Amino acid sequence: MSKNGYINLTDMPKVIAEKPIKKAFQPISTRIVSSTPGRLRLRIAQPHRQSGEMQRIANALQANPNINQVRTNIQNGSIIINHDGEHGSLDNVYATLRDLGIIFGDVALGKSDAAAEVSNAVVDLNKRVRQATNNAVDLRFLFPLGLGMFSIRQLVTRGLQLEIIPWYVLAWYAFDSFIKLHAISQVQSSKE
Repeated sequence: MSKNGYINLTDMPKVIAEKPIKKAFQPISTRIVSSTPGRLRLRIAQPHRQSGEMQRIANALQANPNINQVRTNIQNGSIIINHDGEHGSLDNVYATLRDLGIIFGDVALGKSDAAAEVSNAVVDLNKRVRQATNNAVDLRFLFPLGLGMFSIRQLVTRGLQLEIIPWYVLAWYAFDSFIKLHAISQVQSSKE
């Protein structure tokens, strides 16, 4: 009986061991947990928290001359990068991370598609506002300003009525959102 056109298995040509096909490149979603002078802490998304993947990232980072130490924690997906903190070293660290396929975003909650679209729309609107005002103001300024103006309007037109949203609550939201939104921009501007 013949197998695949050959009389016996010894006459059959040997199959050369093929290398497995590499899987398609997938970016590694990462969130910056903290960034202080000389220290950067990242959180890697759940699908990339394998020891081999995190060790590959750590080894590539340690090859960077601006990086002094890299520590990983696979259980919580944390990578702590200690760098020399000199001017330009953080930019060099970010460039190395981008070369490794790391993208920065919110990985803690795993945004839904709808949430990602709304977030992208707000970011796009913010860019348009900044362009329209020649970088004078953005939504992080206009939103608290609007709440502050609304709180003053409430105070003037309605007085100190406590059964409606009181003016001081709106004033607090204006102040609180201004502080929180500008604290975020300081972290983002250090990345750029």
